[in-house]
Amino acid sequence: MKRIADKHTLALYEDGNCHPRWRGFEAIALRKLDRVMNITRLDDLRVPPGNRLEALKGDRAGQWSIRINDQYRICFKWDGTQTHAIEITDYH
Repeated sequence: MKRIADKHTLALYEDGNCHPRWRGFEAIALRKLDRVMNITRLDDLRVPPGNRLEALKGDRAGQWSIRINDQYRICFKWDGTQTHAIEITDYH
């Protein structure tokens, strides 16, 4: 199962290569991405409250997200033991 869903998120996580639209918040994104990759329980993402962990609806039903900032989110699926289909996105 592919843990990271897109090449830009993968490049940031593996190599620190930042997509131009993410400049200015890449350190925050990388820190939160690392957290999403390493949780053992979904509730681990409820702290800090600024993550605003939420179950998504509509086209993204079955996914969860945490906030990077007002515009961008890390979206992912949770299978009960680990995260997968992880991506940084502006889904609004």
